Amino acid sequence: MIQVKVLGPGCPNCTRLAESVTRAAAGLGVEAAVEKVTGMGAIVQYRILATPGLVVDGELVCSGRVPTEAEITGWLATAAGRG
Repeated sequence: MIQVKVLGPGCPNCTRLAESVTRAAAGLGVEAAVEKVTGMGAIVQYRILATPGLVVDGELVCSGRVPTEAEITGWLATAAGRG
């Protein structure tokens, strides 16, 4: 199972990112545990300057924007060993 964290205060962009991750995982047929990280103490540990941020299996892959679903699919496929 792929561990995914959406970093952000819970804004509409963060919600949209979490939904995109869920759709991308379903499209790939992989299981992804999506966790929303809203606490600033936890977010700053990833040293991002702007939210939302996306962490896939412990690796920060994007911050400061909502990536496309195609980008998310690529990161999840790589994490699943399919990329």
